Parts: sequence; C-alpha cells; structure tokens
Amino acid sequence: MALRDNPLGELKVPLAWTAGVALIVALVAALVLLLSDRRETFQTEAYGASRKVGDAIAAPVTGVLATPGRWLSDGVDGVRSYFFAVSENRRLKEELQEARQWQIAALALRDTNDRYKALLGLKTDPPIPMVAARTVSEGRGPFSNTRLANAGKEKGIREGNPVMSENGLVGRIIGVTDGASRVLLLTDIASRTPVMIDRTNARAILAGDGGPNPRLEYLRGQDPVKQGDRIVTSGDGGVLPRGLPVGIAAKGLDGRWRAVLASDAAPVDFVQVMLFQDFSQLSAAAAAELNRMTVPPPAKPAVVGVTAATPPAAASSAPAAGLRGPTAGATPAARPPAAGTVGTPPRSAAASAPKPAAPKPATPRPAAPKPTPAPAQQPQPPAPEVPF
Repeated sequence: MALRDNPLGELKVPLAWTAGVALIVALVAALVLLLSDRRETFQTEAYGASRKVGDAIAAPVTGVLATPGRWLSDGVDGVRSYFFAVSENRRLKEELQEARQWQIAALALRDTNDRYKALLGLKTDPPIPMVAARTVSEGRGPFSNTRLANAGKEKGIREGNPVMSENGLVGRIIGVTDGASRVLLLTDIASRTPVMIDRTNARAILAGDGGPNPRLEYLRGQDPVKQGDRIVTSGDGGVLPRGLPVGIAAKGLDGRWRAVLASDAAPVDFVQVMLFQDFSQLSAAAAAELNRMTVPPPAKPAVVGVTAATPPAAASSAPAAGLRGPTAGATPAARPPAAGTVGTPPRSAAASAPKPAAPKPATPRPAAPKPTPAPAQQPQPPAPEVPF
C-alpha cells in the first residue's frame, strides 16, 4: 500500500544515478580545466600527453554543457521575433513606401535626362546657333494654340525663329520680349508652314485648323504623297531652314492628307529656339566651315640674299708743302674686296635703294684671284717756276 501511495517512488533510483553521473562529469571537466590553466603548461616543452588528453576530454564535455544554453538563446530569439513581428512589419512597409517614392523620382529624372540629351543632340548642317528654353504656360482656345517660353531678347531670339523639340518642329516665334517669347504652334489656325514630301520633293503648305493634325494643302503632281511619307520643311520663302522634321503623312477621316506631328511623341516642355535669320547666314556658316577645313599651303623657304659691302672709302692725303700739280700727293693703293662680298661704287641717294637679292647659284664659283697691290709711287721733285 505504501508503494501505491507514492507513485514517484520508482523514479528515485534513476534520478539519483543521473545526478551522480552529471556530478562526476562536472568534476572531471572542472579538474581538466584546472589542470590546463597552469601557466607552466603554456610552455612548448611542457605541452605533453597530459595536456593533449585534457583537451580531448574537455572538447566534448564543454560542447554538451553549452548545448542547453544555445537552445535557450535560440528559443528566446524566436519568441522575441514572434512578439516583435508586428512592429518589424510596420517598419518594413514604411521603408518600402519610401523606396517606391525614390523609384518614381529616379524614373522621372532619367526621362528628363534622356530628353535633355536628345534636345542637346540637335544638329544642323551647316550649324545654326540655338538657345535652350522651357515652355512655362500654354494658351489653348477653339482656334489658337500657343505657348510661352522663358527666353527672349536677351538671348538673341527674334520673331520668326523656328522652335524645335527633341522630336521635331513645334512652331515659330511670333512675339518676343525680355525674358519671354510666344511660340505659335503648327496646329494653330493662323499657322502656315511650307513643307515638302521627302520621298517625292512635292511641295505643300501645312495649314493648322485647331486640331491635332494640320492639313496638307496645295499638293501638286500625280500621287505626290503616300501613307507614311516623311514630311520636312522645304525652306521656300526663306522663313525656315530646309530639312527640319515635321511628321509623317496620313489620310484623315474627311479624305484629306494630314500630318501626324513628330513633336507629339513626347510632351513639349523643353525646346530649342534656332536663331535663324535667312539663307545668307547658312552660306556664311558653310564658308566658315570650309575655310576651317581647308589645309593652308606650305610656307616657302626663305631666300638668303647676297650681302653687299660698303664701298671702300677713297683715301685722300693733303699735298706736301711746296708741291704743286696733279702729282703733288701719292694715292695709296685701294684694298681688295673681302671674300664673299661684292664691292659697288658710290651711287646717288636715289640709286642706293636696296634691291631684292638674287638667290645664290647652286654651283660654287672659283675664287677670284687676289689683286696684286700697286707699288707705291716715288715723290717727284717740284717743277721749276716759269716767270710770266
């Protein structure tokens, strides 16, 4: 009856044995750690078999003892992450929303950068100076389509200058002031632009009617235009330069040929105003480009002139005392000219002007023989005086 009243009595012996084994293992581990902590064992010569045995026993024992602590730490982390999942989820949602806003801003900046590159890449042949501007307002009505750009007289813009986007022709300037200019779009009812079909060179007038697709009027010839033909400016009348892209041809619902404008491919926010005056500007630009590309002729070699020596001065001496007549004084012999020089007799001031020197001959000349100095003349006795 006593055994039945105590149901845990059968567990006393296994628990006691388990506690005893655990105590023995702990004592062995403590003893190994104590023995391995001696400072003299750190020396190389003292590291022997006892240290190796201690390390072999301590490694599995410490691993077994550290396992419950590792399990406990993992459990605490799991419970903590479970209870803090709501706040972590809220924080991640906020970061995702902020990242989406940055993504939208980055895409907008990339689109603007691509449009800047396309706008700055507009080139004409010959080159025409351009001014970058931005359309700040738009005026729309039943018939009028204009825009206001933030560039004016201070940048050299004048009435009639064509306005281009990165895709094609937008219109032309109809009014300009300091800091602003008004652009008449191709779709305005007052817009008339001379154009031509690129495939056939057929001329036409692009007339705006207030709608998105202006009409092609005054077409001449047999089958001058087909669906999808490219339309460019013709340059007739000198209003616009030739070859600016306008759009493609398409037939409207009313049966008339119209133009699908190339500038409608993207919003017209940034534009380039071409400072075009007339065709003389293009010819001058072409001439300047031709002069820049022309290679200058090689320089001619300098011609070495023959130096002329100053004529030797005539030696003069005063007549001796008591001597008369032409033989009163002796004239010394003239010095020979120096080698490489040409002696010249004295000339008048008008005749002494320098003349262009002739080039030296290719073949050397033989040296002239040196003149033999004339013997000095002996003084003669004075002539007797004749009484008159």
